[in-house]
Amino acid sequence: MTKILKYLKDSRLSALAILALLVVQALCDLALPQYTADIVDIGIGQQGIDSVAPQKMRAETLDKLSLLLQKEEAAAVEAAYTLDEDGIYILNTDEAETIKELEEILAVPMALLSAEDIAGMSDSLITQSAILSVQEEYRASGMNLGRIQTDYLWLTGGKMLLLSVIMMAAAILTGLLASRVAAKIGRDLREKVFRKVVSFSHAEMDRFSTASLITRSTNDIQQVQMVCVMLLRIVLYAPIIGIGGVVKVMGTRTGMGWIIGVAVAVIILVVLVLMQIAMPRFKKMQTLVDRLNLVSREILTGVPVIRAFSRERFEEKRFDKANRDLMGTQLFTSRVMNFMMPLMMLIMNGITLLIVWFGAKGIDLGNLQVGDMLAFITYTMQIVSAFLMITMISIMLPRAGVAAERIDEVLNTEPGITDKESVKDGQLEQVKGEVRFEHVSFRYPDADEDALKDIDFTALPGMTTAIIGSTGCGKSTLLHLIPRFYDVTGGKITIDGVDIRDISQHKLRSLLGFVPQKGVLFSGDIASNIKFGGSHITDEAMAEAARIAQAEEFITEKPEGYHSEIAQGGTNVSGGQKQRLSIARAIAKDSKIFLFDDSFSALDYKTDVALRRALTEKMRDAAVIIVAQRISTILHADQILVLDEGKIVGRGTHEELLKSCETYQEIARSQLSEAELKGGTA
Repeated sequence: MTKILKYLKDSRLSALAILALLVVQALCDLALPQYTADIVDIGIGQQGIDSVAPQKMRAETLDKLSLLLQKEEAAAVEAAYTLDEDGIYILNTDEAETIKELEEILAVPMALLSAEDIAGMSDSLITQSAILSVQEEYRASGMNLGRIQTDYLWLTGGKMLLLSVIMMAAAILTGLLASRVAAKIGRDLREKVFRKVVSFSHAEMDRFSTASLITRSTNDIQQVQMVCVMLLRIVLYAPIIGIGGVVKVMGTRTGMGWIIGVAVAVIILVVLVLMQIAMPRFKKMQTLVDRLNLVSREILTGVPVIRAFSRERFEEKRFDKANRDLMGTQLFTSRVMNFMMPLMMLIMNGITLLIVWFGAKGIDLGNLQVGDMLAFITYTMQIVSAFLMITMISIMLPRAGVAAERIDEVLNTEPGITDKESVKDGQLEQVKGEVRFEHVSFRYPDADEDALKDIDFTALPGMTTAIIGSTGCGKSTLLHLIPRFYDVTGGKITIDGVDIRDISQHKLRSLLGFVPQKGVLFSGDIASNIKFGGSHITDEAMAEAARIAQAEEFITEKPEGYHSEIAQGGTNVSGGQKQRLSIARAIAKDSKIFLFDDSFSALDYKTDVALRRALTEKMRDAAVIIVAQRISTILHADQILVLDEGKIVGRGTHEELLKSCETYQEIARSQLSEAELKGGTA
């Protein structure tokens, strides 16, 4: 609850405006039952006469009343009336206090005029008897009782209509404001989560699965957004209408207040029992949504592999299990909610029966009027509904609370890689591109041993440094340390003598042209993907990059050329085309340092040779670091580093390593023919 309220902190003014509108709505809602009671009791039962102090009174009637009053009371009554030419006394004041005082004085005397004995009568019956005398006076004075009744009904009905319109307008404005506030909270949370996730290093991304981050960004925020609307519209309104209803009920003096106490106690008991049953399932639901998203994503992204291994049935069963687990939990919670509503209606109908039963007895004894009983029923329903609304929200809050915790878990996770307060970007205005590893070691979080050990080498501008080794030896890990996807755990990496940890991440990555092992394309067109490095990239630079990356031919063959559509994930281009577009994207950036993470694996030999030749011409002044599996890709590298179990076990050119490094020789023998090994070229 507190976490969700925290999200409302930035919308305090809107929340206050909503509160004011809810107060207006509640005041109108609470006033309507009393007007309904007045229509029944006064408009129908008393023919529209709402006061025992008559507007007109005959002289003989005033004389009779004076006999029944004390001198001070008689003087007060005579002062309030003026005798007209026809001998009729007319009420000469409309002050509420004076009229109330007259009603207190005249109630019993007026009742005595129509009933000889009022002993044992309740206040309600005394008032009704007094009204009968007032009606008689009006008839005797020539007043139209039918017109009085009609005017009263129209006036009261008009007031009710006006209150209903005001209440409707307040409710609409409340809904509008609450929806806008909740939508703004959802928008801001999505933006914050996205910004936080983008700032995560690989370590944080490994901690949160992609499926979980998607669920937190969509489903969890939607839960919070929905509950925020309910908090503003229902949770704020329920106490206002509930307290107002209690105040109104206390003013009815029906003697049936104990029924409300019984109703509230029963509702609270029922809700507590249901919450104890449903609460654990609500908390479990978000985890099951995560699981379903994870399984769905794995299956959808791995469809080709699943088909190749004929594992469709197995994956269908795996998805079906995750789906049924979520469905079972949702069905259970839905059944609890569905069971709750009929039970609550039963309680409310039972309360209505109690009120009618005891109210009828009160009416029979003359202690209660029909309109008062109807008003009491309405106020009781308002009070019970207020408790019902709060309890309904209290059942939904746990799920939203779990969602809020999951969102906060992302927002409160500090990225493992951050910029220092004082960076040295100014020292890299004129970048040469010299990359230096100084006795670098690296260990993955929670790993038992280092993945890289004492890596020491320099990649100079104008030179190509190649890294080769067996699978899992740490080649890609080494390359990922340069753009600070991970931070070294020992030693340091420098660019032009500046520790990369002293450079802002934005500045560091702006110096690099990076091609990942798996080509990643974004939805849009070919041009937007090649120009992904920034708006400064011109069409000429884009075309040159495509030419160097050997992508120009297949691009120009497309009807729309560079404006040909790229589907999400690049699914409408082949693996080799995707890799060449990724290389073109890095080339177009025109960086001083280029990192190729096994970026030529999907290329055929001819394209590989042509691409490397073109790259050599383009990158004469840049430092190039290539991770490769194929020796043919790195034959002409100026420096080849051979990795084995995270350590450099060989260093030199292709020819030198063939003579001095046993690990390199094993790799070469597995890839090159005897003639190539003897000739030293491929």
